Amino acid sequence: MDLTRRQFFGAAGLATGAAAATRAAASEDDPLGVRRDFPAAERGLYLNSAYITPSPNAVAEAARAFAEAKAARPIPLGEMLAKTDEVRRQFARLIGAGEDEIGFLSATSEGENLIARALELRAGDNVVIDELHYMTEFVLYTRLEQTRGIELRIVKARDGAVTAADFEPHVDGRTRLLSVAWVSHQNGFRHELRPLADLAHAHGAWLYTDAIQAVGMLPLDVKAAGVDALASGTYKWLLGGFGVAPCYLRAELLERVEPDRWGALHVEKELPGHRYQIFRGAKKFEYATLAFGAVYQLGAALAYLEQVGVGRVESHTVALAQQLWQGLVERGFRVLTPAGNRSSIVSFENRIDPQKAKKAMDEAGVQVSFRENGSQVRVSPALFNNAREIRAFLEVCERSLQPAFHPPLRSPRTRSASGPAPSWRG
Repeated sequence: MDLTRRQFFGAAGLATGAAAATRAAASEDDPLGVRRDFPAAERGLYLNSAYITPSPNAVAEAARAFAEAKAARPIPLGEMLAKTDEVRRQFARLIGAGEDEIGFLSATSEGENLIARALELRAGDNVVIDELHYMTEFVLYTRLEQTRGIELRIVKARDGAVTAADFEPHVDGRTRLLSVAWVSHQNGFRHELRPLADLAHAHGAWLYTDAIQAVGMLPLDVKAAGVDALASGTYKWLLGGFGVAPCYLRAELLERVEPDRWGALHVEKELPGHRYQIFRGAKKFEYATLAFGAVYQLGAALAYLEQVGVGRVESHTVALAQQLWQGLVERGFRVLTPAGNRSSIVSFENRIDPQKAKKAMDEAGVQVSFRENGSQVRVSPALFNNAREIRAFLEVCERSLQPAFHPPLRSPRTRSASGPAPSWRG
């Protein structure tokens, strides 16, 4: 294969890697026919995709090919920008957006900072979030409370969930933004966004969502959901790498959100006298060189997800999560994820010494997340996991975590507004 073809990462080679998922015969151990594409599936019991989702071989090959091209004959900038536009179209299709509504940032948190700046929040304004949100929002808006005199209003969870009815008493004429995680990293709670969008818009506010725990796991339609803006890193359910985060901004709001910095890659057209025409779509947020290696990885990952089908991923992984939820309850664990929740994240309370619990998982070859100083365990099966692995995990829990039996408790211990901030996104 010549190097020019490698620069495009062999459309044929990439297609082969992605299509492998649909050619493998379905079985009880591999309902989606993808396990052979994920080396992590053969190296212990990986149930930690809400932290970092392993990439399939096609994405690893895209990363290798990019690095090899950089070493031998670097890809021209124009080709990398063309690839970025191709990936932009892929991501737009994934979430039901227009191409001009998609820009690339460096991290999920950059998206909310961009929106907060655009709103020009001032003393007396308020922002409403819920206590299942990620730590960035608490850091960002408490800082704006200190520096600008805004008010941060935090909606408490009930039974591990937060609804639009819970938000409603906190929203008024000075509310500028409602912000939620589409799927909570804490317990996997999946928000229904349309009622939140309607509530926000009825008061002249915007709805922003951190989508990193949703996009790639669930079929999303930003238009149907009424979302005004979102951002998502790509190293979780999108199966990609680090350093790039697609953002969505509703077309009607594009003119109201200006970039907070400027650079050569903003320029759509050069005009006489050192004047420039700047991109008007969400591309205007890409002011300088992107993490192009991560862009190529994302292109391969999105192609893979298109082949598998995100709807199939949702059906499979949510069923695993519900199997896990039921098994934990039957074994007396206090589950912090609401019953019937439709995401692939389940959290439960750890009742033994965290170090002993971690050691037990390590010895069993199990990878999960221990959160809140080890008092909670978060489990997150992905498309390559199967029901046999869920049963094996439940056996480890029953044997090693030694819970005393309790009837299922309906109200999980969630972080209050005055309690410790949620831990790192992992």
